[in-house]
Amino acid sequence: MKKVLAILEGDGIGPEIVREAIKVLKVIESKYNHEFVLKYAPFGAGAYFSEGSPFPEKTKSVCDEADAILKGPIGLAVSEMNTIPKESRPELGALLPLRKRYDTFANYRPVRLPKELASFSPLKESIIGDGIDIIIIRELVGGIYFGDKTEGPSTGMKYAKDECPYTDEQIRRVAIVAFEEAKKSNSKITNLHKSNVLATSRFWNEVVDDVAKGYPEVSCTSLLVDNAAFQLVINPAQFNGIMLTENMQGDILTDQAGGILGTLGLMPSVCVGPKKSYAEPAHGSAPDIANKNIANPYSMIGSVALLFDKCLGMGDEAKDIDNALFEVFKKGFVTRDLNDGSGKKKELSTSEFGDMVVENIKNS
Repeated sequence: MKKVLAILEGDGIGPEIVREAIKVLKVIESKYNHEFVLKYAPFGAGAYFSEGSPFPEKTKSVCDEADAILKGPIGLAVSEMNTIPKESRPELGALLPLRKRYDTFANYRPVRLPKELASFSPLKESIIGDGIDIIIIRELVGGIYFGDKTEGPSTGMKYAKDECPYTDEQIRRVAIVAFEEAKKSNSKITNLHKSNVLATSRFWNEVVDDVAKGYPEVSCTSLLVDNAAFQLVINPAQFNGIMLTENMQGDILTDQAGGILGTLGLMPSVCVGPKKSYAEPAHGSAPDIANKNIANPYSMIGSVALLFDKCLGMGDEAKDIDNALFEVFKKGFVTRDLNDGSGKKKELSTSEFGDMVVENIKNS
């Protein structure tokens, strides 16, 4: 199989962890007789400084022509970000336009921690129980991030306003993705909302309930998002299955989930659109540790696995990568973010971790 992949290395630790993901792409390419054509393009804060735009036209052309996109994290230190005009900062000038351009409305974020790796979590092992296996499916192109924004006036009482619009179609299509995923995996759905105060959440629930009628075999319960945040800490395994959420609530909750795992370095993600998708780690660019070869590349490599599984029809390849990632941990190795200082774990650099994943794939 031949696929053209746009490679957006991003900022901070982005190039380092993308480099490890490319190693994995290469070994999968060889093992399964695929051909991956990699086309690099600038994206993010670094692109603004080098190209005058965080999402240059030439990058758009590369992405338009690609079958899928592999994107590293974006953003620089606060002092550097403050030198960039607000509208050209990576989130507003690159990330949201990327999502809008390709209508990547469904974001998959797995939250996985097997029982044998419970020590990674700051929670008690008794709370982790038999392990955590959740997929958070987050709507990604609607809601408050894409609603109209107002700031004013320049005189008198100042104010700011962010609108949170959702249409029936936007909710329905991501709900269908969640129910199809639950049906395929024989799992349950927890639908998250804030319907006690938000009209958009009440509307969200109406549409989700309507979609649920077409999936009588799927168990679906609804829960206020603030209660879910509490329950996620005291008993995360109760949510094993699918958690369905709107855009901003999902953004916040998935970061909390990373805390439960012990690091955002264990949070891969893929953003799926009707015609094109992109993979990205669910964390920032960590400029404070950039170029030190200590970042955890798990989330970037895991995002490649998700892209294979959810977007490119390469399920076996995805499983191969996932198994290889967890095998590193099971052998007693960790990256800096997971080293508890006990001396019981052997710490790997970013590149060593990637090399070990590659070897595990070759030997599986």
